[in-house]
Amino acid sequence: MAKVPVDVYRDWLKIGAENRPLNFYQLLRLERFEDDIEKIRKNYRQLNAHVRKFASGDYIEESQKLLNELAKAMLCLTDSTRKLEYDISLGRKVGVVKARRSLEEILLANQIVPPDRMKQVKSYADAVGIDLQEAVLQQKLGTQETVMLAYAESVGLPFVSIDEIGVDEEIAAQINPNTARHHSFVPLMIDRGQLLLASPKPVNPDVEEELRMIFEIPVRSTICTSAEIIPAIAKYYPRDAIQLIRKKDGTKTAATTTKTTAPNTAKTTKVEPAAPMSDDDKKKRFQTTLVVFNFTVMIVCVILVSTNIPPLSKNTALQFIVDGSIGVIVGLISGFITWNKLTK
Repeated sequence: MAKVPVDVYRDWLKIGAENRPLNFYQLLRLERFEDDIEKIRKNYRQLNAHVRKFASGDYIEESQKLLNELAKAMLCLTDSTRKLEYDISLGRKVGVVKARRSLEEILLANQIVPPDRMKQVKSYADAVGIDLQEAVLQQKLGTQETVMLAYAESVGLPFVSIDEIGVDEEIAAQINPNTARHHSFVPLMIDRGQLLLASPKPVNPDVEEELRMIFEIPVRSTICTSAEIIPAIAKYYPRDAIQLIRKKDGTKTAATTTKTTAPNTAKTTKVEPAAPMSDDDKKKRFQTTLVVFNFTVMIVCVILVSTNIPPLSKNTALQFIVDGSIGVIVGLISGFITWNKLTK
């Protein structure tokens, strides 16, 4: 049986021909210049789920193309910088640009963190040396998606689901696996002349510049959860991953990046950055290091006081300060060694 032609906009989205070509707002069934990020994402997810119903049989190619269009519309309209540029191109008159809310303001406004807990969470983040969103997740005050949605809004970048959009496997194969693992990102797609990366944090500018030189287009980050980036990196950038090197003539050649062989045929393994640590692993690393530090200080101080070594002064207070300082120094060394061991 011959394949029946389909107009995906008319037959699947119920959009008449008189509204073509569609802008992103029309495609996502939004009011023109809609600024509510939650509404934009809600409409996108509803349409994404609807179109996926047709992603089988004769219409796999058409459905995938439309899914990509929906994703690109959502990514643009939830990115503060790109949305502003896009709105201006549609004729929007822009006055005073509304100041972006801080993560703390968003967490409080969305009732993710109660007001009476915010000070405690911020103190915990400062003490452990982590960002606020990571502290909120470790304190289990919100789901990963809820917290990272708030974080994405605070930095003006779109929040993405890797499972919904997918990874561009051809682009992924051209990126150094060590770089992707170390900086925790995967490539999503090329959209409007930009390479979009998914990562729990904005990708390091030096890495963006490195990728810009390779692909010869600008690079921009999108925000995802750690729960999605860890399995994605494990899938596309395992330890034995092979990188495709792009040549001047446009062809590609494979180059291994993880193993080398010495002239005497003895194999040596190149030391690679550790895979991204989960939030629980980071918490255990900090707690273990703190216990080792405190235990070391206590043991050293007990030994020095009981043996009176070093006998630098007859002044008890001064001797106590000297013994305590030595204990802290030894404790810091032990803690540093423990931290490094648990990071690998």
